[in-house]
Amino acid sequence: MDLSVLSIPLPEDLMKLKWNGQFELMKEMIDLRIQKDIPSQLKERLILEKNILDDLKEEFIYTREQALDILKDKISNFQEEEFDALFKDNAFEFLFIEGTMMFKNDFYDNLIKTRNNYALRNKEVISYQQYELLDQVITEMKDKGELSYKIHVKVSLKMKEEYEEIGKTIRVWLPIPIEYAQVKDFKIIKTIPEAHLVNDSKCKHRCVYFEEPLKKGQEFSVEYEFINHSIYRELDSNIVSEEHPQEYLEEKAPHIVFSPYLKALTQEVIGDEKNPLLKAKKIYNYITSHIMYSFMRTYITLPPIVEYVATSMKGDCGVQATLFITMCRIAGIPARWQAGLYATPEIIGSHDWAQFYIAPYGWLYADCSFGGTAYRHQSTLRREFYFGHLEPFRIPCASEFQCEFYPPKKYLRRDPYDNQTGEVEYNDAFIPRNHYEMNLEIIKINEE
Repeated sequence: MDLSVLSIPLPEDLMKLKWNGQFELMKEMIDLRIQKDIPSQLKERLILEKNILDDLKEEFIYTREQALDILKDKISNFQEEEFDALFKDNAFEFLFIEGTMMFKNDFYDNLIKTRNNYALRNKEVISYQQYELLDQVITEMKDKGELSYKIHVKVSLKMKEEYEEIGKTIRVWLPIPIEYAQVKDFKIIKTIPEAHLVNDSKCKHRCVYFEEPLKKGQEFSVEYEFINHSIYRELDSNIVSEEHPQEYLEEKAPHIVFSPYLKALTQEVIGDEKNPLLKAKKIYNYITSHIMYSFMRTYITLPPIVEYVATSMKGDCGVQATLFITMCRIAGIPARWQAGLYATPEIIGSHDWAQFYIAPYGWLYADCSFGGTAYRHQSTLRREFYFGHLEPFRIPCASEFQCEFYPPKKYLRRDPYDNQTGEVEYNDAFIPRNHYEMNLEIIKINEE
């Protein structure tokens, strides 16, 4: 499916229904409309919208009363007046479903993550050990100039028992690292069952691919290891030139777009600065100090991502990275996607970040969400480090935003923009996200 059709605005009558949460009526009206002689791209846009509506219903599950009860239960002496103040301050993701205001499934986790005063009142103990580890590793990298970690993980996918269709041909894609940049000595230890295909490193969303009749209780998995070799250099703006490659400067609809607002914002942020490194630094500083981290709903359900985060002033790692990439490109700085997993000896999870090109250094890194967290925690060490560098806890499985799998998926991907935890479908049918389970497992991570 051509995702660029998401740039086409919904007809006004349908948009009114959407924001009032009249999803079922909206779907009926879409079904009627696509039977008419309408432009092909508009028809494709409307068909895609039906999938988006289904995703939204899965994520927004709490009424206001339920959300308030959760906060009163988990946060000491939480008051209803606080809920109202947080709502007005754009702290909660919400929408209307069939006319009822509903809150996102992870609204509480998001509040604790982003507002330290509530984290301190949380009845459960919150560990800050990951930040201590990062400070230690960053200091070591700066001292040595480089650092390598061997990372050994397992990624798996399994249909839930109640949704298994035994004997039906199933297609599974599980992400694996791309052999470039910081990735060295990659090898697959094993796949279960034997993989139908292993993508080479030319694939920008690299996967192992399975295709076979589904067996009862079957799990699909890939276990691999590689060395992440990360380097540290003090960046000197005095030796920077304006030389750069001519790629990674373009728009990519529907999300990486150079709208009048984004052009004006970029100009406001960089001002009269001409030095490419200092322009990128100004963009990074703006995002890390002005964009509040926030868990996002499934990306396919978002309006154009960059304008969304640039106007709502909040977003997760992926939307912040996309904003950084877009603003850099507007400023004439090549910038691109790098994403996959973040893995330490204690935790593993999905994560996105960016690269940008500065001569003579080549491709540098920017992690705006980690930099923003450092800004909120008043950690100059971490905030400065994540402009230009990354610690060696990254597993990059995607080198491009919005890229097709190989072989291509027949039905809509759960996340058509990224490659983090895998995708699945039957040969003749779409599989909803709540019909299967994903698992990320750290086998071993150690310094080399």
